[in-house]
Amino acid sequence: MPEEMVKYAKRGPIATITLNRPEKYNTLRLEMLDELDDLLKRANRDDEVKIIILEGAGDSFCGGFDFSGGLEHFPGLTEDGYDPGVDHHSVTNQYTSYLHSFMGLWRGLKPTIAKVHGYCVGGGSEMALCADLIVASEDARFGTPYSRVWGCHLSGMWVYRLGLAKAKYYALTGEWISGAEAARIELINFAVPLEELDDYVENLAQKLAKIPLTQLVSMKLIVNQAYDNMGLQSTQTLGPILDGAMRNTREGREFVRVAMTEGVKEAVIRRDGPFGDYSQGPPEQQPRKRSELKK
Repeated sequence: MPEEMVKYAKRGPIATITLNRPEKYNTLRLEMLDELDDLLKRANRDDEVKIIILEGAGDSFCGGFDFSGGLEHFPGLTEDGYDPGVDHHSVTNQYTSYLHSFMGLWRGLKPTIAKVHGYCVGGGSEMALCADLIVASEDARFGTPYSRVWGCHLSGMWVYRLGLAKAKYYALTGEWISGAEAARIELINFAVPLEELDDYVENLAQKLAKIPLTQLVSMKLIVNQAYDNMGLQSTQTLGPILDGAMRNTREGREFVRVAMTEGVKEAVIRRDGPFGDYSQGPPEQQPRKRSELKK
């Protein structure tokens, strides 16, 4: 892994946090989330910073949690699954839960913008949707492939950002959607051509930076409080517990067995192949590569 798994830059009132594992689609590991925590704290404590942008290096925003290398970096994982008791403790303890890192985007009261391109799936989508505003390239791909095996909604934002009909449909099918479709159904705020993404987010951040920080903080807090009153916290307690339970079903244990003995790629092929999406989708439906824009 690169020395800096998450990078930080500041330009006047705008701080940019970059997920920096491009060769791994910026997939998440616990030590990477610790770095994200530190940088969100740094930005929120800096009196000069008013707006925080979260982006991904390379060709994708975030491909979810890192399942590579036979899953050996998942503590306590065996071919028989997780120890459910240990898992429940880990995902509901604010000092060990990845949700604490995701919700740093939400709970820190300086406005956050997720700038999404390429893949934004699984835990990556759960994280991005915790930002206040989400802007994506039209060809980006959002989705929760864990809906099919080995997972459950974590942050609840796929539910809270959508109406009942769409929330239920995508929860049950796990289908992917483009950035353009995500904006149309109001899962995210805006979708623009990939070539325009950087400038669009920069202009949005500069617009927000013209507003007094006290106003931004107050308006963010009142909206957040409304969603807390809808039960956001209890949803985020139940979701990770169910997520752990799904890793201990017969199908969940089989997913782990295949990943550990035949490789994660084979496990993903078996999961997504019948649906023809995500990595198993046709080339013409794959997100464009930002690296190719310069060619």
